Amino acid sequence: MSCTVELIRVAQKQLDRITGRYYKDIVETITTLRENPRPLGTRKLAESGLWRIRIGRYRVVYTIDDKEHLVVIVRVTKRSEDTYRRL
Repeated sequence: MSCTVELIRVAQKQLDRITGRYYKDIVETITTLRENPRPLGTRKLAESGLWRIRIGRYRVVYTIDDKEHLVVIVRVTKRSEDTYRRL
């Protein structure tokens, strides 16, 4: 199953602020979500129905629409107490 991956504006801005080796790792991980939106190591966030994947100290939070074959990235941020708030 091949999916389309989209980043909302906030997630794109968050990604643009990341520098160094994490940027490359995050972009590669987002790219792999096209072929497998639920790779090993992902977790479903029970409260919101969103999914998250860890890349070092960063988290990528996204939704999956299986009917439309669409993955929407909603947040790319460092892990902190506020990472999962207001989702």
